[in-house]
Amino acid sequence: MACPVQFICRGVRTVGLILFYYVFSIGITFYNKWLMKGFHYPLFMTLVHLSIIFCLAAVTRWAMHCWTGKPRVVLSWTDYLHKVSPTALATVLDIGLSNWSFLFITISLYTMTKSSAVLFILFFSLVLKLEEPNPFLILVVLLISCGLFMFTFESTQFNLEGFLMVLLASFIGGIRWTLTQVLMQKAELGLQNPIDAMFHLQPIMFIGLFPLFLYNEGLSLSTSEKLFRVTELSPLLYSLFTLSVGGALAFGLGFSEFLLVSRTSSLTLSISGIFKEVCTLLLASSVMGDRLSLLNWLGFAVCVCGISLHVGLKAYYSKSKGPSLRQLGGKSPELELPLLRQSRDDSTDEYDAEEHEINLH
Repeated sequence: MACPVQFICRGVRTVGLILFYYVFSIGITFYNKWLMKGFHYPLFMTLVHLSIIFCLAAVTRWAMHCWTGKPRVVLSWTDYLHKVSPTALATVLDIGLSNWSFLFITISLYTMTKSSAVLFILFFSLVLKLEEPNPFLILVVLLISCGLFMFTFESTQFNLEGFLMVLLASFIGGIRWTLTQVLMQKAELGLQNPIDAMFHLQPIMFIGLFPLFLYNEGLSLSTSEKLFRVTELSPLLYSLFTLSVGGALAFGLGFSEFLLVSRTSSLTLSISGIFKEVCTLLLASSVMGDRLSLLNWLGFAVCVCGISLHVGLKAYYSKSKGPSLRQLGGKSPELELPLLRQSRDDSTDEYDAEEHEINLH
């Protein structure tokens, strides 16, 4: 049993890490939406973000190497092309479509529709036998589906094209997170650290998105006065600066997620993600002027109930009946990913037990 001072310190640390995660997660959503109002090239924006994330990951790897004295993992071309590329392509399509949708839909509709990713993650985790079948999963699916239907029903700011983009992104996101978990839990690859994973994923993500960018935005961007046909230097520098800020936020989001999970638990990240969506909708309604009816809010509440049930089931099975998620190797917190995570084993050590006590109360 931790003394009160240790308990308070760990509680304060957990709250601080959650707020740190919120800054990047909520910040990049609103920032991208704001940027898309004046810069209508979401795929180019995504390419710039990927380049910045790669550079920051490379610098971080170098700093970690200097600090620890241990060389960082570098995959062979065979492993890189056969085992990393499927995850990279799924990831970039998820991110690209999500950013693209900001041209058409509001933040509130985007947030709600992306919540449906839980359904697709459950589906693919069952197909790949990462998740044990459970009758309560049917209730989770019904709650989230009904909530999404209620939220979009007779919405005054509904856009079918943007909605379908986010829904497709959520579907691909289910593949993305399932493949990401498998990738990071392959001990022989050595990609348990997300910094190493980001470093290896970005080049293939860039190459995979570049043809779609050329087809959809290449010609219009090459004739745009915002970049290639600028008449003054200041607008060009402004565009590059705003794109760079988004890239830094994207890198910070991945790093803050990893930091939160590694210092607390995956359950903390899952629960904080639910409250993050509540904060996002409240901010979208008050700051961005998104109009939400009572039926929309009820739909959101039903969807949150479904996600909360899913998180609760994860906690219950990991604490009482053993994990419902099959172990693919290792118990490092670096192996735990969003919505396919489980709390760390209760039999590890006293420190882990105290961490869970803080997270669950």
